[in-house]
Amino acid sequence: MLSNSPKWRKVVIGALAAALAVGTVTYTGSTTSAYADVQVFKDAKKAADGKEYWVQNHLVSRDVAASRSADGKRKKWLLVWAGDENIADTLVKDVKNLPGSLGGGLNKIKNALPGPDFLAVIDATQGSPTYGKVVNTATVGPLVENEPHHMQYVWHKGDTIYAGALFAAATYAFDVSALPQLKLKGVSLPTQTLGGSVPDAYWVLKDGTAYGTYMGGPVVPGPHTYANGSTVVGNGFAGSPGEVVRFDQNAQVLSESPAATPQGDNRKLCDNLPQLDKPTCANPHGIQAREDLNTLVTSDYAEPRNIILDPVKQPSPYLRRPTVRTWDISDRNKPKLKAVSYLPDGPRADPADPLHAESRAVMETTVTNLPGHKGAFAQTMQGGAVFYTPDITAKEPHWIQVFDDGAANKAIHPNNDSNGGGSNGGWIQTSPDDKYLYRAVTGRSKGALGPHDPGTTGGVYVLDIQKLVAAGDKVENIKGRIDTKEKSQQGGGGDLPTVVGAAPINPGTPGGGPHWGAYDNFVLGDDGYYHETDKPQHLAVSNYFVARSGLDGDHKVNLLNLGEDGKVAVDQNFRDEFTGQVGINFNRKTWPHGSFGNAKPHSELFVVADADLK
Repeated sequence: MLSNSPKWRKVVIGALAAALAVGTVTYTGSTTSAYADVQVFKDAKKAADGKEYWVQNHLVSRDVAASRSADGKRKKWLLVWAGDENIADTLVKDVKNLPGSLGGGLNKIKNALPGPDFLAVIDATQGSPTYGKVVNTATVGPLVENEPHHMQYVWHKGDTIYAGALFAAATYAFDVSALPQLKLKGVSLPTQTLGGSVPDAYWVLKDGTAYGTYMGGPVVPGPHTYANGSTVVGNGFAGSPGEVVRFDQNAQVLSESPAATPQGDNRKLCDNLPQLDKPTCANPHGIQAREDLNTLVTSDYAEPRNIILDPVKQPSPYLRRPTVRTWDISDRNKPKLKAVSYLPDGPRADPADPLHAESRAVMETTVTNLPGHKGAFAQTMQGGAVFYTPDITAKEPHWIQVFDDGAANKAIHPNNDSNGGGSNGGWIQTSPDDKYLYRAVTGRSKGALGPHDPGTTGGVYVLDIQKLVAAGDKVENIKGRIDTKEKSQQGGGGDLPTVVGAAPINPGTPGGGPHWGAYDNFVLGDDGYYHETDKPQHLAVSNYFVARSGLDGDHKVNLLNLGEDGKVAVDQNFRDEFTGQVGINFNRKTWPHGSFGNAKPHSELFVVADADLK
């Protein structure tokens, strides 16, 4: 049994607090001529540890002025949550191969010292003279090495922006009502969420609070007792099992709910390191809710420390999870776990390669939106498949495979093969009107399926899901199945989804496509103000996962134009202000906050200032 004595708990929590203290830096980066006349505004709050945490805006005066005055139109912004790239992102194998001394070789790959992580504010107003320009970098401090990860999936007027720090185990809450300037509403530290670690994603409720997934295990290894009286035994920070946290609008913790089942999960399919007496797959990653159905859905991805903390490489494919969890949220502050569903393997599954079976690594889930629809989708990263249940309110939801990434590969790029295994799919999202499913795939890395595997180009594809959601809430009424390898490559027919649009991102670089994305839910009305729409006209995607996992990317953010018919194409006018190339490149020498070099853009959101939105 892992120790959980008061003395041990005090030692671990003290070490955690010390680590937080060590990871603080005061920045003195200089502004270069590329960003002259930068206005700096700092907004700080005291956190639970009594220390001051802040967001510091660096507004480029000339660009802010130009964006406001040149055409008189109100502005739409793309917020990108990005991390500083430095030597900590260098894989151990690369360090070993560096020429010369350790100190002499590091700068040839990465900045040696950590700089601030930040939210980039980019003008996303098509036709604007500053379209695609970074007009503000809102840096966070004093924590460094946050590894900025996800925010919520979509933003609505009045919402707090919740942003997770994967490595720092912190959640930031931002006020974006007066964009392009931001304020800090609060921050949750790991000592406030002792029941979980490694925050991943957020879902904002109508009352402005949010649920967040904490993928990793309780901070202290051993038994942990929650406020509801339940006890789980975990194997430590970034291990298992994880939890769901509810936050108020200032990122203060309202409740923590364990994702583990009392009896444990399937021992054969759910590995843990170190092993637990009751094996668990409870590592929630994706999270979405239907408040009208009082149901929350989370997807389990992986025991995180064995995936993201190089040089610890995955010793077992069963550390990647095949499970989806549904929760009763009738009492919003006390989510109750209802069911754990194991996704089925499909016709591609090979006993010799369980890592790439269709069910493996359930990264994301997305719900339908309209009254009368009760369905939800789930996708697998290594498995390369899309699953659907027509009724998330069922006692035991029935999930079936409805699409394989392989059937979209050639639509993305003609040189791709039709094998969906190892596609590294990430973002998946239903359109607000439940007509389409948006999907981003990084693509298969060269050699992922063997020494002669050429890999595949990643990109974005769009599925028509109208027949599927119209088939009702019984699986047996859905026509079509993915039950042969041919259907994996060509589609399952009947009511199952079909590709209606696709676009490559970073062609010619296997495994170099997008990991994450967001749809643009705002349109400019005849009254000169922005309004929400259920027919998005744009998507944004970012080409970065987690460098320490060995799956990096070119650090670009692209915008795509989206038609009402689902057709999608990369916007050729969304260009980097320095290189002139399509896509905003986060690999650059300087930023409004100083010469800190390359950054890693993980997630993005379309946002409009309160004064410009009705």
